[in-house]
Amino acid sequence: MHRHYTDAYDRLISATGENSPGRWRDRNAVLTLHKQSGALLDLGCSSGAFLQSLGGKHWDLFGIEMSAESAKQAQEKSGASVFVGDILRAQFPPASFDVITCFDVFEHLYEPRRVMAKVAAWLKPDGIFYVLVPNVDAAEARIFGSYWHGLELPRHLFHYSQESLKFLAESSGLCQVSLETRRNPAVGTSLRYVWDDAFRFVGIHRTPTAYRGEASLPWRAARKIVRLTALRALLMMAPIVGGGESIHAIFQKKKVFSE
Repeated sequence: MHRHYTDAYDRLISATGENSPGRWRDRNAVLTLHKQSGALLDLGCSSGAFLQSLGGKHWDLFGIEMSAESAKQAQEKSGASVFVGDILRAQFPPASFDVITCFDVFEHLYEPRRVMAKVAAWLKPDGIFYVLVPNVDAAEARIFGSYWHGLELPRHLFHYSQESLKFLAESSGLCQVSLETRRNPAVGTSLRYVWDDAFRFVGIHRTPTAYRGEASLPWRAARKIVRLTALRALLMMAPIVGGGESIHAIFQKKKVFSE
């Protein structure tokens, strides 16, 4: 598994804006509607950008991260206590956390049902699980098919719809608080896969654009065209009918699991 998460992958995450301050402001705004303080565990905390964004807000911070280097950065940035290793190897007492978060990580897990059971066990009786995953029913997924960026093989091992994510959570002892889809403006990534494949078809093999600082002129032109087309408008409307690229869900521990 580790061979799929190299330093180049970490650079890709940063290049796509996944660690941007705006991203975490949005997550914090949703979180504070449900919880304002307590013990919080971030699954797959990476270098700690989200944990850092919570600093000074009455949170006791914890994380789990496979990369020792990223875990060290998370600890230094946020002051969180970070377990290095697989989620299933982490040991916390039952009912330890008020909040567990998992942003764009759950689709990477080999054993999601076992992890969901861990989440249910670790949550306090009124604790919440705030999870984001790509939406396999997204309009963009249907349009681009095998070129859809949300597939991200071989790193994404499971692909979720709203129904399948809800079923997994409820069968593990959690109940739905909110479940919706939102835009994740990465249509350019899907189009880049089409673009790169077209180049390969005619025998041109380029350096992956994801690892370069500035996109090429043809790619910038293609991206601009997409933004001006009906496809862009369609994708902007997709969340209204549940077809947004990202599922945002909050589940709560059922009272039957409380002491």
